[in-house]
Amino acid sequence: MDWKKYRAAIWRPKTAALKPVRRLDPVSAGQLLGIDTQKQQIFENTRRFLRGEPANHALLWGSRGTGKSSLIKALLNAYADDGLRCVEVNFHDLNDIPEIIDLLDSDDAREYRFILFCDDLAFERGDARYKALKSILEGSLELPPENVLLYATSNRRHLLPEDSAANRDTRIVDGELHHGDQVEETLSLADRFGLWLSFYPANWEMYLQMVDQHFGDFDGDRTALHTAAKQFAMLRASHSGRTAQQFYQDYINQAAN
Repeated sequence: MDWKKYRAAIWRPKTAALKPVRRLDPVSAGQLLGIDTQKQQIFENTRRFLRGEPANHALLWGSRGTGKSSLIKALLNAYADDGLRCVEVNFHDLNDIPEIIDLLDSDDAREYRFILFCDDLAFERGDARYKALKSILEGSLELPPENVLLYATSNRRHLLPEDSAANRDTRIVDGELHHGDQVEETLSLADRFGLWLSFYPANWEMYLQMVDQHFGDFDGDRTALHTAAKQFAMLRASHSGRTAQQFYQDYINQAAN
């Protein structure tokens, strides 16, 4: 893998190799609206990482379409010239992370700093892959390399499903709350991420600002455009940044026809 030439790669399990990404999403932090606090925190964490200072693994959790994955892409675009690189690992390939870590700890990779990116991370009951992930976050007999951080996105705050049955074993002992084993297992995984960033659905005002960002050169009836954008969002039961982009693409396609 030529890390001087390529800024990102995707793990391909069938060939047990890293596939270079030749067409990066050019999204920038300035295009991501309504998440200024989240941007500030993860950018600062990443700058510390690039300087060789203590930095945390990050869990970006919350509603779909709110910019979690785009924020990771924006980080890469902002700091690639400073030595940041990114490797995306599919959720189903988590068991391969030790082999990926070995590749990123090789002589030709140590001069770079890597974000190991796991998108849409969520485990079901009985899925043992989360145990391998815990060992990567804190190490086992061998500590993880200093040039690798894990950034993961999820729709679940604690990555594992939470149900009422899991809380039945929770007890008060000497005035202290003691969770049952199932809840403790759930919390122990998320606790290994030192940085938690929460993402919430945009309100209508922010959604329309996102729409306007896509239609910067639009010289038609802006009120009618906003009405159409709202109708588009209501049909999808979502008024997120992703929805605004989809509306723009749909509008442009209809205008072209």
